[in-house]
Amino acid sequence: MPSSWENISVDGQEMNMYLGTPSGSGPSAAVVVIHHASGVDPFTRSIVDRLASAGYVALAPNLYHRLPGGTPTQGLTPTEILNDPEVVADVNAAVDYLRSQSNVETESIGITGFCMGGRVVYLAAASNPHLRAAVPYYYGGNTMITWGKATQSPFELSSQINCPIMFHFGEEDENPSQADMAKLDGELTRLGKAHQFYTYPGANHGFMNHTGQRYHQAASEASWPRTLEFFATHLKQVTVR
Repeated sequence: MPSSWENISVDGQEMNMYLGTPSGSGPSAAVVVIHHASGVDPFTRSIVDRLASAGYVALAPNLYHRLPGGTPTQGLTPTEILNDPEVVADVNAAVDYLRSQSNVETESIGITGFCMGGRVVYLAAASNPHLRAAVPYYYGGNTMITWGKATQSPFELSSQINCPIMFHFGEEDENPSQADMAKLDGELTRLGKAHQFYTYPGANHGFMNHTGQRYHQAASEASWPRTLEFFATHLKQVTVR
């Protein structure tokens, strides 16, 4: 399963992306992977690799590419350094890149993301009409506030969501809390948006990250097959591994 770094231009800035390609001639379904606060680090790259091993073209764009060195600014949170309109532009560019590739089934593109990346997944699901499935992991407590120059939060854009969504929550997580989860569930239900919620007992924020201190093996091992099955169902992937 080959992997590589690719570069595209977004708003006159070069954005680097980590690309994983499955074996076989394709075309294959594809998944955009949105990184957590640490960027396209070993954990994020491992998710790309796992998706590629499961038969997906997988792509992780670096949302920090506008920052010096393309890395997060020391001492600042993503809330302070990212701007929703730019984030949407980056995700749209990544989706357009996948749609331009001959080994991608252009109508079978999904998205997943972790921690802050889960928030971006929610925003993308409400912003990009080409996404067919979305899986936010611990979607991010900032879903109900704006970043940068945005005038509406991702939550306020819920009516524009274009695809089914599967959420994974840690029961011990305080950001998002169980109350946040209930609010999201209520709004998506009110709007008639297809969604599934899973809560993992004993798991905290970042439970999927095997390189972090909050890794929760049981939650990780339970959530990943669900994610692959969800993508297989909605992206028309034949084999679930």
